[in-house]
Amino acid sequence: MENTPVVRRVRPEDLPRLVELIHEHIAYEKSAPRPPGLADRLGPLLFAEDAKLWMLLIETPQGGIVGYAACSAEFAFWDARYYIHMDCLYLAEDARGRGHGATLMDGVAALARELGLSQVQWQTPDWNEGAIRFYDRLGATGLSKRRYSLAVDPAAS
Repeated sequence: MENTPVVRRVRPEDLPRLVELIHEHIAYEKSAPRPPGLADRLGPLLFAEDAKLWMLLIETPQGGIVGYAACSAEFAFWDARYYIHMDCLYLAEDARGRGHGATLMDGVAALARELGLSQVQWQTPDWNEGAIRFYDRLGATGLSKRRYSLAVDPAAS
């Protein structure tokens, strides 16, 4: 088993590599760049004593961090229960096709079980055919919905 990658929770010393992977993911999805200081904003949220955010990393036997899954607890009102929302799953380009995605998904499912939650939900861009094929192979069910975003000014309250 010494050549088996492991899924583990992020540690403070992982933040620089995590931020690199997040920026790779942003570029991969052709999204707008984010403001600087991501590690400074993300770290306190991930490591707060009462955090409801989980970042799982996949680490190679050589110690390299090659991917992450970002999760939070969300509430489904129709079901009146919490579930894990996987906001992101990303693997560095040279780590794809090696089973790391399935290993990360196993880690996310284990996290849900650990928290006593019975479901994981996520979305992927409709153009990301590789991800769609991957999730279909896992036996996940695709839902036909469109995701929206509305910017608000918090100071305008």
